Amino acid sequence: MIKVTPDAAEQIQFSAKQSGIVDAILRIAIKQIEDGSLHYAMGFDDAISHTDLRFEEAGIQLVIAEASQVYAKDMTIDYVELDNGEKNFIFVNPNDKNFSPSSTE
Repeated sequence: MIKVTPDAAEQIQFSAKQSGIVDAILRIAIKQIEDGSLHYAMGFDDAISHTDLRFEEAGIQLVIAEASQVYAKDMTIDYVELDNGEKNFIFVNPNDKNFSPSSTE
């Protein structure tokens, strides 16, 4: 369902350790906004619903609510250096209307 790159997994694990979180579960939330594009949020969570999808990818425990699952199919979470030199998480998602495959995909 969701792929987590090695760089993203390393940063997620680092963030959990920095926050003192043991056995971290990362919740991914995806919501379609008025213009049809997708808005993403993620954070550590321990309140898991019976309707949530829970799985492991790249050593990271992930959970995603039922309402977000349709938008997460074949999505990739990466951690990259942006043009301004800062590093940040990005969501590469073919379900987003603004998605355009890179020449390396």
